[in-house]
Amino acid sequence: MTKNIHISVAWPYANGDLHVGHLAGAYLPADIFARYQRLKGNKVLMVSGSDSHGTPIVVEANKRGITPREVFEHYHERFLLTQQKIGISYDLFTHTDTENHRKIAQDFFLKLLEKGHLKKETQELLYSEKEERFLPDRFVEGTCYICGYESARGDQCDNCGNLMETTKLINPHSISDPSDKLVVRSTEHYFLDLPQFIDQLTAYLDSHEGHWRPQVMNFSKNFAKDLKARPITRDIDWGIDVPLDDFGDKKMYVWFEAVMGYFTASVEWAKNNGQPDAWKDWWYNPENQGYCFIGKDNIPFHTVIWQSELMGVERLYEDDESKSLQLPYDVPANEFMNIEGKQFSKSRNWAIWLPDILERFQPDAVRYYVARTLPETADSDFTWDGFYTRVNNELLAAWGNLVNRVVGFAYKRYDGIVPVTDELTIVDNTLIERIESGFETVGSLLEQVKLREALTEAMALAREVNGYLDERAPWKTYKEDKNDAGRSIYTALRAIDNLKIILSPFLPFSSQQVHEMLGYDGQLFGDLKIEEYTEDERKHKALIYDPAKQTGTWEKSNLQQGQKLREPQPLYTKLEPEVVDEEQGRLGAPYEEKPIEV
Repeated sequence: MTKNIHISVAWPYANGDLHVGHLAGAYLPADIFARYQRLKGNKVLMVSGSDSHGTPIVVEANKRGITPREVFEHYHERFLLTQQKIGISYDLFTHTDTENHRKIAQDFFLKLLEKGHLKKETQELLYSEKEERFLPDRFVEGTCYICGYESARGDQCDNCGNLMETTKLINPHSISDPSDKLVVRSTEHYFLDLPQFIDQLTAYLDSHEGHWRPQVMNFSKNFAKDLKARPITRDIDWGIDVPLDDFGDKKMYVWFEAVMGYFTASVEWAKNNGQPDAWKDWWYNPENQGYCFIGKDNIPFHTVIWQSELMGVERLYEDDESKSLQLPYDVPANEFMNIEGKQFSKSRNWAIWLPDILERFQPDAVRYYVARTLPETADSDFTWDGFYTRVNNELLAAWGNLVNRVVGFAYKRYDGIVPVTDELTIVDNTLIERIESGFETVGSLLEQVKLREALTEAMALAREVNGYLDERAPWKTYKEDKNDAGRSIYTALRAIDNLKIILSPFLPFSSQQVHEMLGYDGQLFGDLKIEEYTEDERKHKALIYDPAKQTGTWEKSNLQQGQKLREPQPLYTKLEPEVVDEEQGRLGAPYEEKPIEV
C-alpha cells in the first residue's frame, strides 16, 4: 500500500559553505531515506531550504560590509550547486526570504495570537550603550553559566549544547567589540506560551516511545518537563515583520519562523507544480508519516517547539474542522561528526567543506564514507585514514571490483551479453536467494532509519558474492567448461543487479553506472535540477527533484540471459596513500571559496 512520507530537513544558515557535519547530521540521511521510499513507490515530499534570516547572516554581512540579502543569496546559490553535486534529492530546496514563507509565517503568528497562545511580556535583554540598541543573542558572547565555557554564544553554548538565557551569561560582551560591556534593560516582546502544551506534548512523546532514538526521546522528555514561555520576537532589522501595526519594526525570532518552512515549502512546492492544494495530502492526512532529519543541537526545536506551534495553530487554510495539522512521526536526530578527533570550528578553520572535498573526490566515495560513519547514536569521527581505508578496501575492493570483473568477464568472454546457461545449481540459487533477502533485511533497517547498519548489511552481501566467486572460480573453469563458468557469471550478475538497487539510496551515481553496464536503459532515479522562478517580481532559485524519469523500484532482479551488456568502466578511483597526509594538511588552513562546477 502506497504511503505518504513527508521529509523535513534542517535549514542551514546561509552564512557559509556546507561542510561534512551538515552532510552527516541531516542531509545525507534524509536523502538515503527519501530515495529508498521513492523506490518503494511511496509518495515522498522532501523539503528544506536556506535559512535566510537571523543574526548569523547579519553577523557575516557586517564582517563583509555587504547586506544580509547579498550574503544569503550568495550562499543559497552555493548550497544549490553543492547539494546537486552530491545528490541530495529535495523535492524542493527553497529559502525563507520568499513572499510565500513571509505570508504563511505571519498567518501562523496571527492564528497563535488569536487562539491565546502568544502573550506580550516585558523582557530584560542586554543593551549596548555604545550602539544604542538591544543586541540580538548571536551578537553576544560570554562565559556559560552551566559549564564555564568562555566563548558561549548568547543563544546556545557550543560546548555543553544547552540553550542560553542571554542575561545569565557571565561577563557578556558584544562580539564586534569585546570591550563593549553590556547592561540589562527592559523591552516588550511576544512570547510563545509553551507551558500550555505540556500535557499534549507529554501524550505526543509517550505515543512515540519505542521507535524514536533513545537519546532524542530522553532529551525531549526532559526538556518538556520544565517549559517556560519563550520569546518569539526580537530587536533586529533583518527578518520577517511582526504583522501588528502597533509593534514597531521588530521581527520574528528566526527559530520561531524557520521551522515553519517545512510547511511553507510544502505549500510552495504545490503551487509550483500547478496543484495548489496538493500539500494537504501530507499535512492533513492522518496516514502521513512525517520525519524531521536534524542534528542533535536542533532537537528541542523539532520535538517540542515545532509541535507546540502546530498544536497551537491546529488548522490553517483548511475549512474541515475534523482535520488538524499532522505532527512529525519521527525525529531521527543525529549526533555530531567530529574531524580527526576535534569538533568542527569555523573560526579555527577546522572543517571539511563540501565544495572543497567534492573537487577532489567522487560524490559516491564521500557519501559512502559518511554513511558508514554516521553519528546515529553517538558522536563519530571523520578521519582521512578512515576515508582512505574504507573507500579502497570496501567500496572499491568489495563492490567496485566485483562489478567490473564480473561484467568485464561477461562482456569479453560471452560476446557482450549475459551468459545463456542451463539450470542453476543449489549453490547458485542459494546465493541468489541470500542476496534477494537483502530487500527485506536492508529495507527493514532503512524503514527504521538505521542507515549505517543498513549499509553494513548491504556490503556484507557484496562480500558474499565475492566469496561465491572465489569458490566457483569461473575465470579458471572457463577453459574446461564454458557453460559452467557462464552459470556462475550469470548468477553473479543477478546478484549484482539486486545489489545495484539495494545500494542505490547510498550510491545513486555509481548505481546508475551499474544499471547501464547491465544493459538497461532509463534512470533509477529522476532528475535533480536547479530551476529559476519569479515570485512578486523577484527571481528565486530552487533545487528540485523531478521524479518523471525514475524507473527504479525496490524489486528483485529480472536480468535476462542473453541481455546485451555495455562495456564496463571503473566505478571508483583508487586512492593513493599520500591522500591522507595531503588532506590532513589542509585542516586548519584558511579556506578559500572557489566556483562550484557540477
